[in-house]
Amino acid sequence: MSKGIRYSLLTTLLIVVLFGLNIFFGSVHIPFADVWHTLFGGGTVKESWRYIVLESRLPQAVTAMLSGASLAVSGLLLQTAFRNPLADPSIFGINSGAGLGVALVMLLFGGSLGIGGLGLSGFAAVLAAAFMGAMAVMAVIFFFSTIVRNNVMLLIIGIMIGFLASSAISLLTFFASDEGVKSYMVWGMGNFGGVPLKHLLLFTVVNIVALLMAVALIKPLNALLLGEQYAENLGINTRRLRHLLIVITGVLTAVTTAFCGPIAFIGLAVPHIARLCLTTENHRQLLPATILTGAAVALLCNLLCYLPGENGVLPLNAITPIMGAPVIIYVIMRHR
Repeated sequence: MSKGIRYSLLTTLLIVVLFGLNIFFGSVHIPFADVWHTLFGGGTVKESWRYIVLESRLPQAVTAMLSGASLAVSGLLLQTAFRNPLADPSIFGINSGAGLGVALVMLLFGGSLGIGGLGLSGFAAVLAAAFMGAMAVMAVIFFFSTIVRNNVMLLIIGIMIGFLASSAISLLTFFASDEGVKSYMVWGMGNFGGVPLKHLLLFTVVNIVALLMAVALIKPLNALLLGEQYAENLGINTRRLRHLLIVITGVLTAVTTAFCGPIAFIGLAVPHIARLCLTTENHRQLLPATILTGAAVALLCNLLCYLPGENGVLPLNAITPIMGAPVIIYVIMRHR
């Protein structure tokens, strides 16, 4: 049995264990037997406990698993395409674009959004604004990618767009009310509980389709490892491939950020965790391993958020750097 297969099997087992722990443990203590009866039937369970398990914990665990996989794959695609070990989904400013959209709704428009004759408010307005902001930035990056041929220059343009969005957010925050600033800060902390059960199917389908598109690009991604000229000699249109990678990462990041807020470090650190464990750059092994590792890391981070128990829930973006920062420090020292 190859090292890649062993790693995938062990990671899959870890995902199953972490998924179960996310269902059985949370900020509200529910007896093990009652959670089991809620999931598999039998016995009498409080309606409030049934609601927590089926409407909160189950969607949250699925969301964490898919979000972690999507962000991790986005990071891997960008690191390969731009030959930069520190590239991640936020480097193009897509997260900042989503943040700017949410800031406009929360800080400028008072929590409501009008689209044509349709008026949205609350969660729907935040979701729509985050998605439109992320997709707007992605469209700008895609436009520049048709003009700029140099990968480094495109990365710099993405970083500058992120700075512009962050500057606009700072201005909106300065003039906003205390309540609006607090609401925006809570959204910015990240939360895998942002996908209600009625939206879970849509969230799942979009992420899985985009992930399958990424898996279909394993062969050209391996060719890119040897350089653009080598890939072009094999008949791969590297320009078109770069556009496709931007679209895939943009959709994965936009959907995840819209529902869950900006999530730090997973897209940056997880591909390196998979590389360190497999000691290979072959995407036939690395990409599936990155998907599984991203799902496992996100489930672990979500579980750690509930360590205080009934005393509260820790912010997600307070946990992810604990997992990601040591990995990035190691990568920087390794490439010094």
